[in-house]
Amino acid sequence: MIELMYTIIGTCFALLTLIILFFVFYLKRRVNYANKLISESKSVSDKIKKDIEEERKDSLAKIKDEIHKRKKDFELEMKRERIDIERLQNRLNLKNEELDQKEKRIDGLSSDLQQKERELIRTSDMLRVNENKLKSLYSEYVTKLENVSGMTREEAKVDLFHSLESEIHHSNEKWIQKIEEEARQEAKERSIQIIVTAMQRYTADQVTANSSSVVHLPNEEMKGRIIGKEGRNIKSLEMATGMEFIIGETPEVITISGFNPIRREIARRTLEKLIADGRINPTRIEETVAQCEKEMDEMIQEFGKEVIMHFNLQGVNPEIVSLLGKLHFRTSYTQNVLEHSKEVGIFARMIAQDLGLDGEIALRAGLFHDIGKAVTSEVEGPHALIGADIAKRCGEDPRVVNAIAAHHEEVPFLSVYAPIVVIADTISASRPGARRETLTAYVKRLEKLEEIGKSFSGVKKVYALQAGREVRIIVEEDYIDDEKAMILARDIAKKIEKEMTFPGQIKVNVIREKRSIEYAR
Repeated sequence: MIELMYTIIGTCFALLTLIILFFVFYLKRRVNYANKLISESKSVSDKIKKDIEEERKDSLAKIKDEIHKRKKDFELEMKRERIDIERLQNRLNLKNEELDQKEKRIDGLSSDLQQKERELIRTSDMLRVNENKLKSLYSEYVTKLENVSGMTREEAKVDLFHSLESEIHHSNEKWIQKIEEEARQEAKERSIQIIVTAMQRYTADQVTANSSSVVHLPNEEMKGRIIGKEGRNIKSLEMATGMEFIIGETPEVITISGFNPIRREIARRTLEKLIADGRINPTRIEETVAQCEKEMDEMIQEFGKEVIMHFNLQGVNPEIVSLLGKLHFRTSYTQNVLEHSKEVGIFARMIAQDLGLDGEIALRAGLFHDIGKAVTSEVEGPHALIGADIAKRCGEDPRVVNAIAAHHEEVPFLSVYAPIVVIADTISASRPGARRETLTAYVKRLEKLEEIGKSFSGVKKVYALQAGREVRIIVEEDYIDDEKAMILARDIAKKIEKEMTFPGQIKVNVIREKRSIEYAR
């Protein structure tokens, strides 16, 4: 930088000299002015030199400061490096010491191993000697045993194998029996759980009302009009409907009697229409019966289609749809057969799905299991076999056909769906209020269960649960301990068995609970 400044100054001097010569040559008359300029130039030059010198000094001072700072930083860095090197040196020394110690330990272990190896060699030699002695003794003993037993070695070996085989076979039988018993118990518990779960998941109203076979008249005079002159009207009714019209002493009531529920419903509707119309004669009777038969056929189809659509079933033969509709007018022990069939289908599907089986196959088998009842008035034979023939003719799955035929165990079970339908049929038939047991009898049975539980001392509360299949008893915890609770459960169960008649089993659940309560105020 200084050299550059000197170069600039030299250049300036050269320029000034040229300027002076130019002015001296061309402007002689202005010498004084030129001299003045020369003096000014000198002063400027001196000032520039002074400034340059000052800048040079400042630069040198800055360079010295920078060199001093760099020197201090370098010394500090070198000091740190020395510290790190010393630390690494110390660690290296420690490692070397550890390696020396490990080397000493390895040398000691090596000597120990050599000692043990020598001992093992001596032991091996001794064992070899003993082995030879044992072999000789074994040969002598075998010879003596053969002489004593009168059997050769091979014969004794065969006899020993036979005895071991017999013992192992006996042990295997016991083990297999134990496994079978455990599997049987587990299957029993699992089946109970599945059935109870299916029963708890399904809720239904009480059984639907039966189709009435009694027609109420507006007045007593209507009986004479229904009978007609010389009984021709009532004879026409009986001939057209195939039912018997009983006109008894009960005022304003006519009873319709007949085995076929469809024909009985047609007769009831026909009589109600004739009474409402007021025109009662043989011709009108035949027309009304034909009209009611047509309406009945339409109703049967509607009921059947409604069930099929409700369960979203595919590929159902129209004959089966019609038979399902007919079941709406059929009852069994006061239970509507169509509602019963729907329940059986639902229960069968629940059980099959819990077992990991095809729910639709189980649903179809349960829903169609009683279709034979729709034609029992026309075809002779058990309704289960009749229904199976119909299902087979209508192209149903062989598993469905067998489940229908076997639901009263008249034929063997050929698939797991058959016993599922039997179980579902039993659940639906034994549902409270479904068949012979009325609501009143059902409530009385629950009350009787609770009364038996309350009859024992120390009982705080009693609850009948799960349609009377469980009774839950809460006892006084201070009065009855755990051992007494077990005895109480057994005594209550014995009393229920003695005083009540019930299907299946009733679970007696005695609960003893201790609670401590305090309030912070």
